[in-house]
Amino acid sequence: MGQHWKKIWVGSAGNMVEWFDWFVYATFAVYFADAFFPKGNDTANLMNTMGIFAVGFFMRPVGGWLLGRIGDRKGRKAALTLTVTLMSASAILIAVAPTYAVAGYGGVAVLMVARLLQGLSVGGEYAASATYLTEASAPGKRGFASSFQYVSMTAGQLVGLGLQIVMQRTMSEDSLHSWGWRVPFIVGAVGAAIVFYLRRNLLETEVYEADEEGAADAAEVAQRGTLKALLRHKREAFLVIALTMGGTVAYYTYTTYLTKFLSKSAGMDKPTASLVSFVALFLFMCLQPVAGALSDRIGRRPLLITFAVGSTFLTVPIMTLLKHAGSFWPALGLALLALVIVTGYTSINACVKAELFPTGVRALGVALPYAIANALFGGTAEYVALWFKKGGIESGFYWYVAGCAAVSLIVYLSMRETRDIDLKSIGRQPADTSPESSPHTIPERA
Repeated sequence: MGQHWKKIWVGSAGNMVEWFDWFVYATFAVYFADAFFPKGNDTANLMNTMGIFAVGFFMRPVGGWLLGRIGDRKGRKAALTLTVTLMSASAILIAVAPTYAVAGYGGVAVLMVARLLQGLSVGGEYAASATYLTEASAPGKRGFASSFQYVSMTAGQLVGLGLQIVMQRTMSEDSLHSWGWRVPFIVGAVGAAIVFYLRRNLLETEVYEADEEGAADAAEVAQRGTLKALLRHKREAFLVIALTMGGTVAYYTYTTYLTKFLSKSAGMDKPTASLVSFVALFLFMCLQPVAGALSDRIGRRPLLITFAVGSTFLTVPIMTLLKHAGSFWPALGLALLALVIVTGYTSINACVKAELFPTGVRALGVALPYAIANALFGGTAEYVALWFKKGGIESGFYWYVAGCAAVSLIVYLSMRETRDIDLKSIGRQPADTSPESSPHTIPERA
């Protein structure tokens, strides 16, 4: 059990830093949006900045393919170490990027390169950490162990929000806009350097090592992490995209976009909006292991279905009430209600996706479809929200989120339970998607 916890801790610590760097771009965008574009319309500048944020998501499929391939061929440790290296480089670039007043649109170019590197890194980080945490967990506790992926992701965001709250209370508004926004990116670069050292000493998972040792021949080894091998699991790949769609839109709506929504649409001052997000996210983080452990007892599908039903029917009223919340406590209650619903997806989505694929293509199988879904839906969520707002029909975004959840609900209702599959056995199965060998046909625990 000690080795399991060590692997989970080290894998989660790196994931926390990765997502700190990823999310501080979104949380501090309200302060540096005007620094890289000509003075003018604040909403338009924020849209431009978040458009660059969305560009990072479109690099994620490339990162998913490249780092997923490395994870399947060279090991989970190799992929995890490379992702944090790329993230450190991107954080440094943003920290030193010149403003529009200094270099014109040259600063935008640096920002764009940094976001592309971040997209490349996070595109592989999600799958590498999801696969690692799932494989490193003790038998019968995959849901609990893999839930720490979103614990660490949320912890990274909380550190970013916490830093923002401290800076808001100790620095002037002018200082935050002029240079203070660079501080979190410097912190992220230092954190990434520490995690790089930790990940260099990371232990490989037993599931991956067993698969490597049990490879039948050189041809089987050569197929690891290839698109050809992934295409033998087309059904599972499309399933990852579909089940991710509703979850990723809802997650980004109530995490990275929430602070901006409360300040720009609900009329709250920025410090109060940040505090609402911080408290709600902290409680959300604490719920993840509880829900993950629950899935180990009752299965994954009940939690996924609960999330999708809640998001489909409650998103519009929750967002409508949030816009008129007016003060801290009503906003916190509504935000927490939304995040409790989202927990049905976030707490177990890592293990559900990892449980769909054999070991030799697991990292790529999770990475590429998930990255595609995030590029199409997660990364564009804030931009779509601001587009509706700019068009004067902000409520249209609420229906968009609910619609995405409805699509995922159909998938959850039709998919089979994955809780009881043997990761080592599926790794040795023939690579096909017939009903006899598909992970969807594994019988549920009695």
